[in-house]
Amino acid sequence: MPYSSKNGLRIHYEVHGDGPPLVLIHANPFDRRLWLHQVARFSPFYRVIAIDLRGYGLSDKPETTFTLRDMMNDVLGVCADEGIDRAIFAGVSVGSGIALLMAIEHPQMTQAVVLVGGSSSGPRDPERIVAGFDPQDPGPHMMTLMRGYVAPGFADTPRGKWLLDLFVENSQNLSSKCISQIFRARGNFDMTDRLPGVKVPTLVINGEYDESLEAGKLTASLIPGADQFTLPNTGHACCIEDAAGFDTAMIAFLRRCKLVPEGALKHQ
Repeated sequence: MPYSSKNGLRIHYEVHGDGPPLVLIHANPFDRRLWLHQVARFSPFYRVIAIDLRGYGLSDKPETTFTLRDMMNDVLGVCADEGIDRAIFAGVSVGSGIALLMAIEHPQMTQAVVLVGGSSSGPRDPERIVAGFDPQDPGPHMMTLMRGYVAPGFADTPRGKWLLDLFVENSQNLSSKCISQIFRARGNFDMTDRLPGVKVPTLVINGEYDESLEAGKLTASLIPGADQFTLPNTGHACCIEDAAGFDTAMIAFLRRCKLVPEGALKHQ
């Protein structure tokens, strides 16, 4: 069970498969399992690293103030421990903010980025979002937020209920204060002015019902050569709602970038 401590915290991550590195960065308020379908799909031909961001899963849960750059440095620490000097980074929501910041500040490490949601500025009013957290157990408010991050009706299907329940089953072990700090860190970090300088191949994926759809389209329009794809009948967490559709879009992008390993997906 690997941990990185490069940034002063214990950051948990999992490594699956072998091949070119693909680093997966989850959304708030999920954990590394947001990418469970992609781990299964991509690990046969990539070395997939799925990270628990600070505040989630088995990683430390600091309650002091921190920034999005601090969270990016956690990811950099994992890369350093794994000997990764160049990778594809894919992120959802706050994870897409971290991946975008990687493309801006560490382009030499970034082969390509997949930004799910893809807002360059984050939520405008993080205090409104965090106001509903119970100090003792963030689980109920996490579920409220997650239900808003998927398409209407998905959370009430057997599959949707099972998936969302994964992230709250041990919520009493999480910290409302830390989760709130993550929302604040993302909401106080605007990268819009830096988008025209991004040189890294970029795909923005949004769900049809994604609250970040317009922001994601704006990001793609400002990054030279970026692609934007809207996945029907999904929301902000589209990678678990329609994994097959999501993976198809991501693979097509990686093919265009010539980043699919030789011989992989030969039956597609």
